[in-house]
Amino acid sequence: MGRIFGTDGVRGIANEKLDVELALAISRAAGMIIKNETEGKPKVIVGRDTRLSGTMLESAVAAGLSSVGCDVELLGIIPTPAVAYLVTKLGVSGGVMITASHNPFEYNGIKYFGSTGFKLTDEQEERIESIVLDKSEEIALASAEEIGRIGHNTEAAELYTEHIASTVGNLSGIKIAVDCANGASYKTAKKIFEKAGAEATFLNCEPDGTNVNKNCGSLHIDALGKYVKENGFDIGVAFDGDADRCLAVDENGELIDGDMLMAILAKRFMEEGRLNKNTLIPTIMSNMGLFKFAEENGISCYPTKVGDRYVLETLLKLKASLGGEQSGHIIIPEYMTTGDGELSALMLIESMKLSGKKASELKKVMTVYPQVMVNIEATPEMKAKLNDAEVKSYLDIETARLDGDGRILVRPSGTEPLIRIMIEGREQEKINALVLECAETLKNLLN
Repeated sequence: MGRIFGTDGVRGIANEKLDVELALAISRAAGMIIKNETEGKPKVIVGRDTRLSGTMLESAVAAGLSSVGCDVELLGIIPTPAVAYLVTKLGVSGGVMITASHNPFEYNGIKYFGSTGFKLTDEQEERIESIVLDKSEEIALASAEEIGRIGHNTEAAELYTEHIASTVGNLSGIKIAVDCANGASYKTAKKIFEKAGAEATFLNCEPDGTNVNKNCGSLHIDALGKYVKENGFDIGVAFDGDADRCLAVDENGELIDGDMLMAILAKRFMEEGRLNKNTLIPTIMSNMGLFKFAEENGISCYPTKVGDRYVLETLLKLKASLGGEQSGHIIIPEYMTTGDGELSALMLIESMKLSGKKASELKKVMTVYPQVMVNIEATPEMKAKLNDAEVKSYLDIETARLDGDGRILVRPSGTEPLIRIMIEGREQEKINALVLECAETLKNLLN
């Protein structure tokens, strides 16, 4: 993790870690890089989610880009994957998304996309950090006649909704509940599902700047599960604040997480001859049940570090056609250059229609191992100590207690001041006790 950038852009509490000055500085640096890589005057599109701080940071980002000579088009409220798609569709030089994704409203973040629609590389982010923090390059402000223009383009979202809806056939006949998390998808989901012929009811589409992800969306899936079961829906799908992830519930209100979604789509794509090289790209956090499913079906898995950018890098390197995270970031490179919750939802619903199976039947494609995760608050110094020999030795000893049929994963969060501890195994009670024990011991070892 970098000094400013985490695993998914810049993120922090708005007006504290992520203030106007930082947004301006990194946007000037990013704008310089974009300008150096563009023939003629560069144009950058900027989107945001529904957070109260979004317009404040949007203004700073636009000012920073404009000040170094980039024209800017403000897209308004729009999902992250829409920005990635529109960069290439509109033929612009780059894109910026202002969002903190699944985090509470007081957080915000900034993600940058290059001209190809992919997130910036580690090297590009490191160069931005060096410009901002180390003053390694002087900011080349535009002359008076070269200052970038700032305008609005709220029509571009229609290109995105048309594209996503076009990826599936008609979805009529399935009763769907859609939870928009009071986030960016409230602007696009209704149009997408309508274009796809779906019979959908939409929930949490009244953002007020402070209620994004609040007791709703993919982070609070139980509420959707209850609603689906009580009201007789065939399936429910839920997005996060910027709609780059999707989780679902079956007709019984039971969870379909990102691992199950990948298994369902991998099996379907393989049967349709669309799973290139019979390869699937999950992360190290994916459930052991997904790896067992892949082994039983002759599918090769290449797990990556946590973060959809690493999934995408491996997808492109191996020319694979499907990958993602348990949290619901699913990437299908045939259609998108990043995770897209609305695309994932349509693909899952179409899988139901093509197979004639209920969602509860589809999810039986894999058996889920019990998995427990806890977070402990951590300083950067604590995160750095995770590589200490004493910590590694302790974790090796605890892993041995799982008798070869489970695992322990401990990793620093790339977006929050937390260390995440995940334990997986066949016996729920055993791993419940073990994860609490590990959390306490690690707190002592790392402090």
